[in-house]
Amino acid sequence: MASQPLLFSRSFLLLPLRFARRTTLARFPTTPTGFLAPTRVLLGVGVRPVRRLRAVMLFAEDPLVHDVCASALTAGVALALLRFWEEMAKRQVFEQKLNRKLVHISIGLAFMLFWPLFSSGSLAPFLAALAPGINIFRMLFLGLGIWKNEAMVKSVSRHGDYRELLKGPLYYACTITLATSIFWRTSPIAIAAICNLCAGDGIADIVGRRFGSQKLPYNKNKSFAGSIAMVVAGFISSVAYMHYYSMFGFMDVNWSLIIGFLVVSLTASLIESLPISSELDDNLTVPLTSLLVGSLVL
Repeated sequence: MASQPLLFSRSFLLLPLRFARRTTLARFPTTPTGFLAPTRVLLGVGVRPVRRLRAVMLFAEDPLVHDVCASALTAGVALALLRFWEEMAKRQVFEQKLNRKLVHISIGLAFMLFWPLFSSGSLAPFLAALAPGINIFRMLFLGLGIWKNEAMVKSVSRHGDYRELLKGPLYYACTITLATSIFWRTSPIAIAAICNLCAGDGIADIVGRRFGSQKLPYNKNKSFAGSIAMVVAGFISSVAYMHYYSMFGFMDVNWSLIIGFLVVSLTASLIESLPISSELDDNLTVPLTSLLVGSLVL
């Protein structure tokens, strides 16, 4: 199946054993049935016990074990990336608002890269959603003052106030968690919601602050440059992930999806540019708009 990585297929795992029997049979004792005795066999690089091969085969045959391991790897990478940005904020490598947006852009997009690691089992989307789901509780504990972590607060908040984490950062974690567990990797709606939230909204702020001298007539806090950048970034990242997932057979590449992604990015950018988006928080309005419009056009 396309959703099962080739690395974990039974036939692929048995190739080294077959190769060892054909090329190095004289070096290893065999059983009366002709199979290699359970001493050591050559597995690609170096020498490994046969029982390790059996363990890997068990891992391949059990979707739950497979997905738990994939979830642990995904959560580990996400945590490492968060720690990296925390360290950048602590060392003041970037200005605080820029550091916050770099976190905003990178975490969600990096998380989506790991979706193909999971199996096609029914529990896969929920195990994948554990990583952002854990972050929901992190934001709650930090935002309520139960847990203290100044570096974390600085890396994801606008003004360094821990109470800000109960708004934008919490909405961000909730969006990715729900998009993963409900829509998953076969739905372009999940791609549109996360890409417009992460890439679109993140790039819009960075470009708007640097090149946004010409403001929108209906909102002086937003600029033409920022809104255009949001459309372009949200759209391009959505199409890029569509092609990425098509490589694994999760969805087909077609023009109707591409046009749909453009419509979603345009609408999300329009809503983000409205004054009401600043009052409610664009981390809430952008994904909600993407989910609603995406359900109609994708």
